Order: sequence, then structure tokens, then C-alpha cells
Amino acid sequence: MTVKIGICGCGGRMGRMLGHVVHGREGAVLGAGSERPGSELVGRDLGEVLGLAHAGVPITDDAAVLFGASDVVVDFTTPASTMLHARLAAETGTGLVVGTTGLSAEEKAELGRAAERAPIVFAANMSLGVNLLLGVTRKVAAALDEDFDIEIVEMHHRHKVDAPSGTALALAEAAAAGRGVDLDAVADRGRDGVTGPRKRGAIGMAALRGGDVVGEHQVIFAAEGERIEIGHRATDRGIFARGGIAAALWLNGRPPGLYGMDDVLGLAD
Repeated sequence: MTVKIGICGCGGRMGRMLGHVVHGREGAVLGAGSERPGSELVGRDLGEVLGLAHAGVPITDDAAVLFGASDVVVDFTTPASTMLHARLAAETGTGLVVGTTGLSAEEKAELGRAAERAPIVFAANMSLGVNLLLGVTRKVAAALDEDFDIEIVEMHHRHKVDAPSGTALALAEAAAAGRGVDLDAVADRGRDGVTGPRKRGAIGMAALRGGDVVGEHQVIFAAEGERIEIGHRATDRGIFARGGIAAALWLNGRPPGLYGMDDVLGLAD
């Protein structure tokens, strides 16, 4: 069965990567592509924009057209756009893969409501390595008590607009889940000035920005006399595109529900 995959923001850096992965993936075909209204790419052929052969798939600025022409839509755009796409997924029952970062708690809740009517995969990071890191972080946090301080450090390129990264927040949530605590109650998302001593049980996060760093995440468990450090370094943004398309192929034909990459990869408990 060939899955028609729609790509939101198909002319952007990640959108183009997703398109190339679809083009080279057995069982997948470019179903549709969308761009923002006013983009010079609207109306052009998606295959030609990607530097491939003519695909007979004109780029649209109408998200409803995108969903109507696709079996599964892949969205690595912005929170506002993702909320529009989630509503369309719920209305049409079309599968949706969301790799957008920076979603608020309410936006995540809206995504969950949309998943009652459509199959949705949502992950802060689509890479296999990061999802393994999430699982390890949860287990290490569960094994260690509050004598071990938890700090999460992430670094991304200078153009990233949200901080901490969605992956850093997911790692913090994994650590909090391992300890059986509410992240909002223990999170320390930035320190400046005279902050006083570190609070016992806090989960700290620090964000670095610079250069062309694709993505680096480190989880530190620090106690008196010893420190455990686990991390992941991405050197190619293609890992996220490949994970997103793998999720789309897995999602096709699934019943409504909110899934994660642990489901896609068979890592769910």
C-alpha cells in the first residue's frame, strides 16, 4: 500500500528534507504540500521545488486542500499552524505527525482532544537516539534519590526561537516521571543573579544558542563525590525527517489516539 504523505511548510528547511525522505522511501509518495499564503512557492509543483522530477503536486496555501489530498500529514511548523492542522485532522480523521516544538500546555491539551477523533503522533524529537535517551533518563531518575541533583543542558543553532527546546522539556518530564513528581512544581528553567542555593529535588534546565548546532542534549545527575552524564548529539537534521516519515508510515490506518515515538519504535511500556 502506498501512503500519500502531505508536508506542511514544504518549502522550508525541514519541509524540503521531509520531501526528499518521502521521495526515497518505499511505500510513500508525495500527496500534497502547503506553504503560507503569499509565498512565491504557492502554485508551483512540489517535486520541482524539491529539485526532483515533476510530481504533479501543486503547492497550496489552503490547509484543507492539504488534508484532503493526504493519508497522513507531517507538521514541523509553528504552534499556531499546528493547532489549525490539529483541528483539520479532527474534522477529517486524517493522520497527523507533529514534530513542532514550543507547544504550550493548552496547545498540547488541544492536540490531545483532536486525537480523540484522529490518529496523531506527537514527539518533541523524532530521532531514535533521543527517544532511547528519554527512556534511560526516566529509569535513572527512578533509581536515584534527591541526593542526586538533575540538570539538563541543551544547545541549538542561533536561529532557534524557543527555549528550552522541546526535547529538553521532554527530558525534564521523563526525569520528573521517574521520580514521581510534577515537573511544574520542581522545574528551574533559568538562573540569573543571586538565586540562593539550589533547591533540593529541583530539575534544572539551561539553554545555549550559537552557530549551526543541530541539537545537543545532556542530562546530568550530580551528587557528592560523583556525577552521571548521559546525552545525545545530532549532527544531521535528516534524522528528524527520517523519524517523521517513519512515524507517518506507522500511523497510517491506526485508530484515533495520541501516540508517541515510543509507540512507533515499539519502546512503550
